[in-house]
Amino acid sequence: MRKKKIVIALGHDALGTTLPEQKNATQKTAKAVADFIKDDYQVVISHSNGPQVGMIHTAMSEFCRIYPEYTATPMSVCSAMSQGYIGYDLQNAIRTELLNRGIYKPVSTILTQVTVDPYDDAFYNPTKVIGRVMTEEEAEAEEKKGNHVKKTKVGWRRILAAPSPVDIVEIDAVRALLDADQIVIACGGGGIPVLAQGNKLKGASAVIEKDSAAGRLAELVDADRFVILTGVEKVCLNFGKENEQTIEEMTVSQAIQYIEEGQFEEGTMLPKIQAAIEFIGNSAVRSVLITKLDPSREDSVETTGTVIHK
Repeated sequence: MRKKKIVIALGHDALGTTLPEQKNATQKTAKAVADFIKDDYQVVISHSNGPQVGMIHTAMSEFCRIYPEYTATPMSVCSAMSQGYIGYDLQNAIRTELLNRGIYKPVSTILTQVTVDPYDDAFYNPTKVIGRVMTEEEAEAEEKKGNHVKKTKVGWRRILAAPSPVDIVEIDAVRALLDADQIVIACGGGGIPVLAQGNKLKGASAVIEKDSAAGRLAELVDADRFVILTGVEKVCLNFGKENEQTIEEMTVSQAIQYIEEGQFEEGTMLPKIQAAIEFIGNSAVRSVLITKLDPSREDSVETTGTVIHK
């Protein structure tokens, strides 16, 4: 009998920000992941990397500024670094949790590249703020290099495009590990954005929306369920207002209607709902659960949250 496949997208709350926070957070996250494995799912895990990749980019930029003889570190390399060290903490935490429950399953992190379209509209309208605060003079120097900058409340910052994911380069490796009944961590932080140039892959100066990449991952492994762990227990209408209303369940058509009404904010709930809609498509079998990871709760995360289906 075919095991059900599930893709779990971990948000910022599941990972923390600093190195000690991350180590502690992954131990708590591992308990929720282990619950799905205990229920005999085949599990693929994706995760955010916002604070981590920002920290790496800032550190490498500062290093290059102090030591000009070193070349600047491309954004794609910073993304690869964040995948490696987040995956390291996650896979060890999950392995320990499983062994404590008497379950032995290998856990592997795949350094994942995700192709993007060079003509994606996002490249003409970058929105993702990243990196250290710069002076106006430093910002002008960045623009001369061809980079985009933006003035924020704290000073000048670099901004990057957030193109849509097209394909996952290492998807066959993910499938092979799943077929071997192993646990896979992939597409961390949306994956490393790359441009296909013949047989060569070139890193793109961009970041991919993590929920979009996780949804694409779920689609390509033919997952039955896509779970998005975020900072709220349920999706809400009129969020933050006096007439706020939680949603237990909604259909794809309802979700589209709520988007048209402007119910979900850019950069928070909107990309999650869009990823859910794209993953479900026309399938009457696939479903999406959006909920909050609460390690203090004794029951499974599956018993709460908002469920989206066809």
